[in-house]
Amino acid sequence: MTFTVFNICLSLSLSIGLWLVYCVCMYVRDSKTVISLLRFLIVIILQLLIAVLLILSNLALIFQTLSIMEDKNVEFIAKNFPELKNDRLLRAALGKEVDKVPVWVMRQAGRYLPEFQEVRAKHDFFTVCRTPELACEVTLQPLRRYPHLDASIIFSDILVIPQALGMTVEMHPGVGPVFPSPLQDPSEIDNLKEEGAVDRLLYVGKAITLTRHKIEGKVPLIGFTGAPFTLMGYMIEGGGSKTMSKTKEWLEKYPKDVHKLLSLLTRVIIDYLIMQVESGAQLLQVFESSADHLNRDQFIEFSAPYLKDIRSGVKNKIEAKNLEQVPMTVFAKGGGPYLDVQTGLGYDTIGLDWTVDPEEARKIVGDNFTLQGNLDPQDLYRTPEEITKMTIEMVQKFGKKRYIANLGHGITPQTPLESMKAFTEAVHEAL
Repeated sequence: MTFTVFNICLSLSLSIGLWLVYCVCMYVRDSKTVISLLRFLIVIILQLLIAVLLILSNLALIFQTLSIMEDKNVEFIAKNFPELKNDRLLRAALGKEVDKVPVWVMRQAGRYLPEFQEVRAKHDFFTVCRTPELACEVTLQPLRRYPHLDASIIFSDILVIPQALGMTVEMHPGVGPVFPSPLQDPSEIDNLKEEGAVDRLLYVGKAITLTRHKIEGKVPLIGFTGAPFTLMGYMIEGGGSKTMSKTKEWLEKYPKDVHKLLSLLTRVIIDYLIMQVESGAQLLQVFESSADHLNRDQFIEFSAPYLKDIRSGVKNKIEAKNLEQVPMTVFAKGGGPYLDVQTGLGYDTIGLDWTVDPEEARKIVGDNFTLQGNLDPQDLYRTPEEITKMTIEMVQKFGKKRYIANLGHGITPQTPLESMKAFTEAVHEAL
């Protein structure tokens, strides 16, 4: 383009110069005067040429910058997404026929990948979460390495919600998430900043939109959130806990305040998930990762009602906004004994951990729900041959109808790369 502009400017300047020379030669007879005028004209022409070139080059730079800005902005506009090429996941979630059992893995964008480690070596965990370009890159990494994956899940963390409510959350190496100032007393619930919380999470929406454009319709993109009880546990315990003793103390001593906090979290979660759908999420998963700390009565009182409210709230708000409904999955780790309760929550898919027998689960939930799971993540430390055999047996137990293959919990950081490959390939070969 610069070369073309230069040619145009040169031709124009030479034409003007030749015309001026002709005029000089026609009307000025003195040779010395002619030479002086010609020198003067040459200087004028060169200055004119330089000025035109500078103006045009600056204009070209401006147009190029505007074009880049426009392209970049388009990537953050939640419309005109590439057409979806692989809809196995969505079809399975809705109970439709599929050519192959869909497969994805919880935490598939994570520490077991060397390319993820390279990103983390340069940026801390929550910086990756809060930077749409980095979150997008990490989300896409497993798809490049494992072509058999039928879904992607946006890279984020369930604890971005407590952060948006005003709590400080730090990720400590070798420890995990830490709250320097957890909730010590129910009176501190009033200090949580519910208003504007979702606005403070818009970076997740931007990451979703950017990923939808960058993924080019290869597979669907999953959005997610932590469930109210699980989030509350972190906020009270100050991090992960094997006993959740402080949280259980709250359940006994301050049940009204617990319900107040769970209701607040539910409202924020609903709006957060709606924002994800508006940004381009095609399926939503709610992680009740701490369900194993609740007995049946506690699950019915402190978990199930809020999970149900989330499902109905999201559905109603999507309808009110004239958006397309998206399937939703609930995953209650340790919730196997309460599968009958989970069938009443309204979700399309129920996730199972590795402790649940697939055939027994199907008997309990019936044929109107999709099941997801449930290979033990520790089994991925076996040989590829053993993984293939176990995966095929698992898939055959679940069957092809209304089933999404996954692990029974998130993939662990030390999982061998070839194990993930063996698992995803075996799912597609099983039936």
